[in-house]
Amino acid sequence: MRKIALVLFDGARLFDTAVVTEVWQPDQRSVGLPGFELRRCAVTRRPVELTGGATAAPERTLAWLRTADLIVVPGMADPDAAIAPELPAALRSAHRAGTTVASLCLGAFVLGAAGLLDGRPAVTHWAYADRLAQRHPRAAVDPKALFTGADGVWSSAGVAAGIDLCLHLVRTAHGAEVAATIARAMVTAPFRTGGQAQFITAPTTTRDRTGDALGAVRERALRELHRPLTVAELAGWGGMSARTFARRFTAETGTSPLRWLLEQRIARAQQLLERTDLTVDAVAGRCGFGSSVTFRQHFTRHVGVSPSRYRHDFHLTDSR
Repeated sequence: MRKIALVLFDGARLFDTAVVTEVWQPDQRSVGLPGFELRRCAVTRRPVELTGGATAAPERTLAWLRTADLIVVPGMADPDAAIAPELPAALRSAHRAGTTVASLCLGAFVLGAAGLLDGRPAVTHWAYADRLAQRHPRAAVDPKALFTGADGVWSSAGVAAGIDLCLHLVRTAHGAEVAATIARAMVTAPFRTGGQAQFITAPTTTRDRTGDALGAVRERALRELHRPLTVAELAGWGGMSARTFARRFTAETGTSPLRWLLEQRIARAQQLLERTDLTVDAVAGRCGFGSSVTFRQHFTRHVGVSPSRYRHDFHLTDSR
């Protein structure tokens, strides 16, 4: 996934276009990253007016979309704004040809207009999720997800969730280490767990106190991933009962403590498989899995390939 098409149109969000440019900027080979070819594409090559008074100059027309490995549609300022009919048609054609298509924030409405959300999971900013579901009733809109996708069609929630999706697409195509390198350069997390619910409403003072305690627990857990950890033990670190801890942890992160632990163990395993020559059994032990069998089952279910296959595809000593 090296050829990336960034779709431009009047009213596209400047932030989203900047995210795509940061993630897939082409001059990153000096730090060991793949060479990306990022092209700005629009109906015509005339300058496009983005939000905030900025303009951008397309380099290609929509004909280039079928050349791309990935097409990213940024969010739009107004989901009710007219969409040039050439854009949905070009997106459908490119997807039929095998190109992955992704949207950021309200860009999901563009994918909906192209019919690409029908029969597939979808998400947009939580404040517009009901409108997306009403406008495209055949889409399986999940108002809680940070991002979701199937069959080569991806969508993300508002603003920062677009970064999450872009890094996920990089991680899927090029491995966790490449995604982590890009995330470090952007000073952002390589991945976040949970869903949109954690960002909607909560009393500020309570969240700050709880968040500090839970943050310390998560940091300690990451240092001790090599051994079994229980909710009761984590709760003890935070000075809470297991029930209170689990409830507050889920409210803060959008996911359960055990689910979070599993995701962190898988992420650590991906790093070890890419960076080291440790055996799969040794990786399982260092990541706190009870057995290599359990590790293989969880890894394959979560990542989609076996640990051995993942190492074959993404080990850093392999040629890319």
